[in-house]
Amino acid sequence: MTASERPREALDITAVTAVAALEDDLRRRLYTYVREARRPVARDEAAAAAGISRKLAAFHLDKLVRAGLLTFGFDAVGDVVRVGRRPKLYRPADTEIHIRIPARQHEILADILTDAVLAESGGESARQAAVRIAGGAGERAGSRERDLARPGRLGTERALTLAEIVLTRYGFEPVRAADGRIQLRNCPFRPLAAKAPGLVCGINHAFLTGMLTGLGAHTIEAAPAPGAGCCVELRPVPVPVRRVRP
Repeated sequence: MTASERPREALDITAVTAVAALEDDLRRRLYTYVREARRPVARDEAAAAAGISRKLAAFHLDKLVRAGLLTFGFDAVGDVVRVGRRPKLYRPADTEIHIRIPARQHEILADILTDAVLAESGGESARQAAVRIAGGAGERAGSRERDLARPGRLGTERALTLAEIVLTRYGFEPVRAADGRIQLRNCPFRPLAAKAPGLVCGINHAFLTGMLTGLGAHTIEAAPAPGAGCCVELRPVPVPVRRVRP
């Protein structure tokens, strides 16, 4: 799974925790100092920069570590050789923090479009390649969930439940209607969908169809849903009515 295929939770708790950690003014100043130093920073230095005690600096720096904003090590400081325990040194964590409400998955769409350009063949347009690759990405997402759940053969209700789990993880905000359909209140690919609705909705439909294939959910289907929050909905496949001969 590529980095861009890793779904973010609809509300990323890690990101929320990181942002909450920076609400405190003193903690925010310490984080800014470490980030702008462009080198490992010891507790004593951070404390002096913030005008606080070493113990208080250590408390807040470790809070930033637990929030995922800083990392630490015990490297030597420059060429200075110290006797005894090495000082704890802090660096910015190599992570990006995003909070998007509602959830967006621009990275997945960008990855699909990039792969489509690279995979385009002589007999296939870029749009066709994008739809094909989106189907493959969705199938991998469904297969991962099936490997985790190990549900065996899926009936309609279990298939809908597993589909809701994947849809929630990717930020579609699914809602089960009274007739069994899963309506999607959010399009994770918006606002790009507003610029090229035909292309993005085609990619979206292919992704969700592939997801159902990966899940082994053969009793439900992805179908167009114009006018809803998302251009696609999931619904049970109609069961053919058998006519009884008189």
